[in-house]
Amino acid sequence: MNIKILSRNSSLYSTRRLVEAAKKRGHHVEVIDPLKCDLIIEKKKPSIFYKGKILGETDAVIPRIGASITFYGTAVVRQFEMNGVFTTTTGQSLMRSRDKLRSLQILSRARLGLPKTIFTNYSKDVGEVIAHVGGAPLIIKLLEGTQGLGVVLAETQNAAESVIEAFNGLQARVIVQEFIKEAGGADIRAFVVDGQVVGAMKRQGKEGEFRSNLHRGGIASLIELSDEEEAAAIKAAKAMGLGVAGVDMLQSSRGPLILEVNSSPGLEGIEAATGKDIAKSIIRYIERHS
Repeated sequence: MNIKILSRNSSLYSTRRLVEAAKKRGHHVEVIDPLKCDLIIEKKKPSIFYKGKILGETDAVIPRIGASITFYGTAVVRQFEMNGVFTTTTGQSLMRSRDKLRSLQILSRARLGLPKTIFTNYSKDVGEVIAHVGGAPLIIKLLEGTQGLGVVLAETQNAAESVIEAFNGLQARVIVQEFIKEAGGADIRAFVVDGQVVGAMKRQGKEGEFRSNLHRGGIASLIELSDEEEAAAIKAAKAMGLGVAGVDMLQSSRGPLILEVNSSPGLEGIEAATGKDIAKSIIRYIERHS
């Protein structure tokens, strides 16, 4: 098969591993920078112009679209879809996953466990907002934040009020979530491919850090999911329409609580923690559906 990987950097670990896995299984693979694609939209066959020529036959696409290029990257994915090309992440599911508020609404509709969350239109009644999630400590998240950036733990009522008022003053959209103390600064990343969990890791934040992101110094270790956690991860990926997803959740006294469903999950941490060939699982997913 002819496989295209949409990635801005061919030297990134995840991109390199996908190239290796595809070649090992006898496929022709090419890394395409989505920002260098020109989209030709016309009545007959919509096409993609790349590096001075029309892109040739493509059987499948693996989008590795960073958050900063979501709009244009999604347009490129849709252009491939318009030509009947199989993509591991559709344009629609990519856009859904990048909208934190919409994602939470979709997950809520699917009856999945979530930390209690409130979103308002810059409400001046900050005390009421805080009360809705059970008071401080609480988590405040910028809607556009990624990799733990734009996430604040407000430990007291005064701190929470000050941070929310500051964000409101800057007209920065935020969501306010309850703090799950029993999670102990750790979360779980379940990697779902084609409706199956192919690997899972527990990420523990470094001492004094409530965020467990590996980019923030967190440490990953292998974990065996409970039946409830595995079912929640699979259901979350399905609700978001994602064939490949990194489902982040907290362990709580009321069961797994979904934090986020990532449409371009990195492979380095999960492969190191589990020792599994996740890239191969993604290529085999393509083989089953292309």
